[in-house]
Formats: sequence, C-alpha cells, structure tokens
Amino acid sequence: MGTNTSSSVDRKLDHCNVSDTATYNSLSRVVVGQFVLGLPLNLSVLYIFIFRFKFWKNKSMFLFNIVLADFLLVACLPAKAHSYQLGQRRSPDYWTCKAMLFMLFLNRGASIAFLVALSLDRYFNVVHLGRRNIVKKSLEISVLIWVLLLLLAIPTMVETFECCNSLGRNVETFYHDVTDVFREVVFFSQILIPFIILLYCTLRIVHRLGKKTVGDMAKLRRAMCVVVSVAVIFSVCFLPSTVTRVVLLYVRLKEWQEAEDVVVRVYDALMVLSYTDCLLDPLVYCFCHSGFKDAYLDTFCPAFLHKRLRKADTTTTTTTTTTSAGRSLSLPMIEKIQV
Repeated sequence: MGTNTSSSVDRKLDHCNVSDTATYNSLSRVVVGQFVLGLPLNLSVLYIFIFRFKFWKNKSMFLFNIVLADFLLVACLPAKAHSYQLGQRRSPDYWTCKAMLFMLFLNRGASIAFLVALSLDRYFNVVHLGRRNIVKKSLEISVLIWVLLLLLAIPTMVETFECCNSLGRNVETFYHDVTDVFREVVFFSQILIPFIILLYCTLRIVHRLGKKTVGDMAKLRRAMCVVVSVAVIFSVCFLPSTVTRVVLLYVRLKEWQEAEDVVVRVYDALMVLSYTDCLLDPLVYCFCHSGFKDAYLDTFCPAFLHKRLRKADTTTTTTTTTTSAGRSLSLPMIEKIQV
C-alpha cells in the first residue's frame, strides 16, 4: 500500500516525462514538418510586406504584425520538437523551458490579438461605414497590443509553469494559487473573448451583405471572407486545445491519474495542431490585401508557372461572358477593392 502511494506521488511529481514515447515521437515529426514548411513561407511573406508593400506606409500594419508573430512562433518549433524526441513535454534546461513558455505564450497571444484587430477593422469599414474607426490607428494599436501582451506574459517567468501544468500541481499556498488562477484566466480569455468578437463581426457583416446593393457586393464579400477565414482558423487551431484544457484541469483536480495521462497526450497533440496557424494565416492575407497574391507570385513563382496562373485567371475572367435566352451578355469587370 505504501509502495503504491509512493509511486503515485513520484508519478505526479514527474509529470513532465511522457508516458507514451511513440506518440511524442510522432508529434515531433509533425512539429518538424510545420517548421520546414513555415520557415520559408513566413520569411517570404515578411519579404513581401517589407520590400514590396512597405507596410509602414499603407494599411498592412496588422498583417505585418501577424506575420511577425507567426515567424517568432516558427523559430520556437525546433526546441519543441527536440524536447518531444527526448521524451519530455518541455526542455529539461530551466532557462530554455522558461524562454519557450514565454515566447509561445507571447506569440500565440499576438497572433490572436492582431487577427481580431484585423476583423474589427473590416467590421467598422462595412457595418459602420462613415463613422470614426479607431482601429485605423494601426501603429498605436500595434504598440499597445505588444506592450499588453508582454505584461501578461511575465507570470510565465515568475514561477514554474512546467508542461502547462498549474492548478493542482504547485504547493498549496496563497501566492501559488493566485499566480495559477491568473495564468488560467489569461489562457482562456485570450481565446474565448476574441472568438466571441469574431462571431459577432461575422454575423453582422453577413447581415449587412444581405441588405447591400450589387455595387457594394465585391467589397462586402471580401470583408466577409476575411472574418470567416479568421473564425475558421480559430475553430480549427485554438478552440480544440482550449476545450481539452478544461477537461485536463478537471481530471487533475479530481486526481484521476490514468485519465490525466490520456488527456495530457490529447492536449499536447491539439497544441501542436494550434501551431498550424502559422501556415494558414497567408490565406487571410490573400483575402485581406487585393495585391498580396499577385505580388507573391511575381516575386517567388517561376516564370513559366506564373504565366500559367495568369492565363488561368484570364480564362476565368473571360468566362463571365455568357448567353441568356439566345443573347450574349457581357458582364462588366469588377475592379479589385481593398477593404
């Protein structure tokens, strides 16, 4: 009886070691794949925004900050993959562990915050057109977001937050309890509040789309594509891990060790899924900036492939000429509108 109790305590204290090395070896390969795909993609997108669009002179400030957050996230992935290959949920080195927690927390929050700011900007441009849009002050808002996120990320460096474990793991003192609860509140707030805002913006823009005339349809559809794509990214990348986090905290507080071992593996797998955000965000750039796709193709696509894509676009455009009741109808070209 005493041996079983001691083993249970040791297992609980050694919660950063994985119980299923095969699962984490597979996750490490997925993380490596995300890094291999995400590094050149985000570097190329950074090049476009810096040298082709000159983001500081136009309306691409929020987009640039999303790219920057994604790039910093990609830079952390090799260390995460290495830890999984060693059979650890985090780096065994104290300062590497702290730095990784800080960077992942900061970059995740930045990506979410700037995606929401982008959606709010589209919402005000469409639903409240003509009114003062405070989101237009993109530089000031960007600086404010980064400062706020830095302040919120400080608690990850104050006390141990190993393996994303907090409640039910630390010594039961008032100081630890306050720190743990604060971390959990920040973790859930940075997902749930932005998601509610995104749903509201999406529904209002869709409602506005149903009321507008044909002349406004192109602009409205572009705005709707932006907020819908952001909402999809949230639903796929961030919400699953958030829901699993609730389950993990519940089974841990109930001290169901076997159930916790299973939920931990699911939670880590879904956190790896959330890193896919750095690969999906370029879809938002295509919807948001009318010239992004053309600039990217002009810069990085081979000449022969670029000509084929151009030819395909021309063919698609010319098919807008159709026949109706035996007569040929030529539909006018719709100019690209940047929302």
